[in-house]
Amino acid sequence: MIALIDYGAGNLTSVKKALRFLGADFSVPGQPSELKDARGVIVPGVGHFGATARLEGEWRDTIDRVTKAGTPLLGICVGMQWLFEGSDEAPEVSGLGAMRGRLGRLRGDADRRLKVPHVGWNALEFGGPEASTLPRLLRGIEPGTEVYFTHSYAAPVTGDTAAATTHLDRFASVVERDNVFGVQFHPEKSGEAGLQMLRNFLDVCGR
Repeated sequence: MIALIDYGAGNLTSVKKALRFLGADFSVPGQPSELKDARGVIVPGVGHFGATARLEGEWRDTIDRVTKAGTPLLGICVGMQWLFEGSDEAPEVSGLGAMRGRLGRLRGDADRRLKVPHVGWNALEFGGPEASTLPRLLRGIEPGTEVYFTHSYAAPVTGDTAAATTHLDRFASVVERDNVFGVQFHPEKSGEAGLQMLRNFLDVCGR
């Protein structure tokens, strides 16, 4: 069973539809204690980072505990942002801290028609030639594959970055560390490539 976390800011309808299409067994837990039997946890999200404040306390502690015990965790859009230490969008709200760094606001460029928010399709840039193995979340995905974004803040490129994307500046669009994964875009709205990444996560969870 995959636990899909509802904290009032998730794009739950689209994610549920994608999981059903993939034949995944999932539920929306009403209490943090229900996570103990989950084979994987998905934290979706759209909108403002401040919404993740609803995860503070028992939800955050439980997600942190089960993740450290080995349960795979996937953050989507704001859910990926929550994996980091925090965001300039809501400086008073702490992230989970599973990934190092803070999110900053994207820059636009009127001359190049690069607007903020960054909304629409953009390409995934994979690691350099030193990357001998493809990250698990990206198996079956080609370099340059385009996925659907909608966001104003972005994570820094670090050693946990599995793929980056450029919108004037480069930012982390896919992150992966051990059993913790995150995507800044919406895989449930990114066609077959997005479904493949969700498939890959389900495979990590052992379905």
